[in-house]
Amino acid sequence: MNKRQLRSHLRKTRNAVPALERRVAGQSMLRVAKQEKLLIHRRNIGFYLPFEGEIDLLPLLNYALLLGKVGYLPIVPKKFQKLLKFSRLTNRKTWYLNRFGIHEHWSPRQIRARQLDLLFVPLVGFDDHGYRLGMGGGFYDSSLAYLRRRKVWRKPILVGVGYECQKVPNVPRDPWDMPLDAVITEKQLYRFSRQHLPGA
Repeated sequence: MNKRQLRSHLRKTRNAVPALERRVAGQSMLRVAKQEKLLIHRRNIGFYLPFEGEIDLLPLLNYALLLGKVGYLPIVPKKFQKLLKFSRLTNRKTWYLNRFGIHEHWSPRQIRARQLDLLFVPLVGFDDHGYRLGMGGGFYDSSLAYLRRRKVWRKPILVGVGYECQKVPNVPRDPWDMPLDAVITEKQLYRFSRQHLPGA
């Protein structure tokens, strides 16, 4: 299957997961993250809010805040722009819907991806080589393109988030697709880069 066909197939698979199972999977994923010490030594962490059947990332987000981590959420840029900014989570109730119908949090403290230590990345599918299939907007690949020029010091660590049912043998890839350092599911942490992750 090409990207479009595979994306359609995997979105249907993901959306078929019942709401209760999504919540349970989110708690299971939190246990995996604790066991793997995924948040250790990471202060500025980028998250996202679950949308359209995505696994529930909120338990992990709340746990990170409890540990004193600084959480950030992505802000989708205006039309014809691709670079994401990340807004620091605050107690202010400054929430709104972006043009895709996803909740965003606005704060004056906004940074670029390169200022994050760890970034959780949404996905539609992933493979054994650490490549992800996204929604097709290109926001994450564009925002992380600078990493392709770095061989030693790479920041942030990229961790994809998905269900086990979203794993496929091979994701069709293009030259601009950015591989992940790891993927966390409700079952386990898949490591693709041993250079940056705790316990490696």
